[in-house]
Amino acid sequence: MSLGSKPLPDLTRTEWLICIVASIGFAFDIYELLMLPLIVGPALTDLAGVQPGTPEYGHWVGLLFYLPAVCGGVFGLLGGYLTDRLGRRRVLVWSILLYAFSAAAAGFSTTPEMLLFFRCTTFVGVSVEFVAAIAWLAEIFPDPKRREAVLGWTQAWSSVGGVMVGGAYVLSVTFGESFPEILGGHAPWRYTLISGLIPAIPLIIIRPFLPESPIWKKKSELGTLRRPSIAELFQPRLRRTTIVTTILAACSFGAAFGAIQHVPRIVPGLIADLSATEQQQFVGGLHIFQEVGSALGRVLLAVLVVMFLARKRLLQSFQGCGLIIFPLVFFALTSTNVWILGVGVFLAALVTVAQFSFWGNYLPRVYPTRLRGTGESFAANIGGRMIGTFAAYVTTTLSNYTPGETHYAQLAFAAGIVGTAVYAIGLVVSNWLPEPGEADLPD
Repeated sequence: MSLGSKPLPDLTRTEWLICIVASIGFAFDIYELLMLPLIVGPALTDLAGVQPGTPEYGHWVGLLFYLPAVCGGVFGLLGGYLTDRLGRRRVLVWSILLYAFSAAAAGFSTTPEMLLFFRCTTFVGVSVEFVAAIAWLAEIFPDPKRREAVLGWTQAWSSVGGVMVGGAYVLSVTFGESFPEILGGHAPWRYTLISGLIPAIPLIIIRPFLPESPIWKKKSELGTLRRPSIAELFQPRLRRTTIVTTILAACSFGAAFGAIQHVPRIVPGLIADLSATEQQQFVGGLHIFQEVGSALGRVLLAVLVVMFLARKRLLQSFQGCGLIIFPLVFFALTSTNVWILGVGVFLAALVTVAQFSFWGNYLPRVYPTRLRGTGESFAANIGGRMIGTFAAYVTTTLSNYTPGETHYAQLAFAAGIVGTAVYAIGLVVSNWLPEPGEADLPD
């Protein structure tokens, strides 16, 4: 394998296993999270008897989008701390098992409260897994260019997970009647949730062959690994980095959760002449197309992050495009043709999801070993998953007051306001983003 002008030895079998496990973890991170926009409507109709457009429906949608994110933020920060204390591999493995079995349990929910609980534990597992995996990969591949490439390409599998969950939903809708009954029925949303158990299967087989991070292990064995401290993130040396990355991660997640993830709830307003089953199939297909855009964004980031050294400029290039695309998509295209809207959502997903991979490459380079998991977790979980995902609740609530002839149009307008606002904030704040120092990880 050759990266740049310097040839590197091929990956060993163990390194390939590491990349495979990380790719599976990243893929099913998104697989688990993107289930909700697809299944939330049918699930709430079955479990709570509420219909889209009613206040009760909006209340439950807001809870299901935001409360799991709060849990993920709080426990994800704890997971980042434990990643620095107990090791990267151990926390990574248990977090994947937690979200896999939680997703499967959610498929057997009998009340909206039960669904909410298991969505919370699923989100906790996902939030911890991301931080543990990023720290683990960054420390196992010390060569800077290979590290950047591995982080970029393994994270690109996240969008494969998004495509897979769209496919799983379409299959469940189309062939669900031939699947075994669950609680006396063939609800597609239940089969989609239960499919989240898949990542636990290869993990159980591969786990014995996975090594710990050599950097973390060496420091732990020598007794030189100091106890991580959240307070240290706000000491003068790291304060600016922590505050700016937290705000910017919140903006990245805010665009996704405050706008893009509401598209499956907006589209039915443009295809009202179709039957309920046909609408679900169409929404699933559009979701797959959207995730192809997400995958392209991650691939583009994986290529550019190796080629360009200026991290601030790279981030701002995606933010500038997003500030043009989001108002066009959600203020204009949501009232036109559904196919044109699909192209717009494709581009919106591309520029937004690329930023998620950006943070996976950027954050390990600005925090030392003892704080790597804690620092990454603060930005990704407190900033992204807790503060940023609050945009979903803001959009849902705001849609009750925005103009529009239908609740679909109101939701689209609210998503446009929130998505445009967080992109504007992000572009301004990115001017204070510190450039990482040396290519090697800080010790």
